[in-house]
Amino acid sequence: MKKNDVHDFFSRLRAKNPEPKSELVWTNAYTLVVAVALSAQATDVGVNKATKKLFPIADTPQKMVDLGLEALKAHIKTIGLYNTKAKNVIALSRLLIEEFGGEVPRDRADLERLPGVGRKTANVVLNVCWGEPTMAVDTHIFRVSNRTGLAPGKTPLAVEKKLMKAVPDEFMVYAHHWLILHGRYVCKARKPLCGQCDVQDLCKFKDKVLS
Repeated sequence: MKKNDVHDFFSRLRAKNPEPKSELVWTNAYTLVVAVALSAQATDVGVNKATKKLFPIADTPQKMVDLGLEALKAHIKTIGLYNTKAKNVIALSRLLIEEFGGEVPRDRADLERLPGVGRKTANVVLNVCWGEPTMAVDTHIFRVSNRTGLAPGKTPLAVEKKLMKAVPDEFMVYAHHWLILHGRYVCKARKPLCGQCDVQDLCKFKDKVLS
């Protein structure tokens, strides 16, 4: 996609939603880390339902460790892969206590050391919590970037690197939110709503259906 088209692309998304926010519910950096870790292969709605009763009683690493593995499992059992995720949440909580004084580090490499936290999760935390210009490429962003021709790539990392170069600085803080929401509600995987798309004329998707 041409430079001017990229600017137009994000200008239109910004006009529709000037300051988008994550749809995950969180109260501090720690609960954000946990929520994002739980959201892997799960919906934000599903995670929010599970954490609605969890976070009021376990919003710090120490409280989560004190809650214990089995009680945590009971809270998140409606989320896919909850056994593994529960073990990771307890393990990352212990690591935060032992090596970071119970505080979530504001550093990608340190975040990626936490069990269950990969590059995408680290990027989400850095962006959502601290407003850093990162690009958390999930399935929605990967699809939209390739389908539209915005930043085609064969891997999430390749797409991330292209987006970091292509997206103008003025849009970077909110760019990944716009792309996620666009992919979630408009540029859907099975049946994209091209007729309702604000950027369809800029899109390179060959199978557009505008009716």
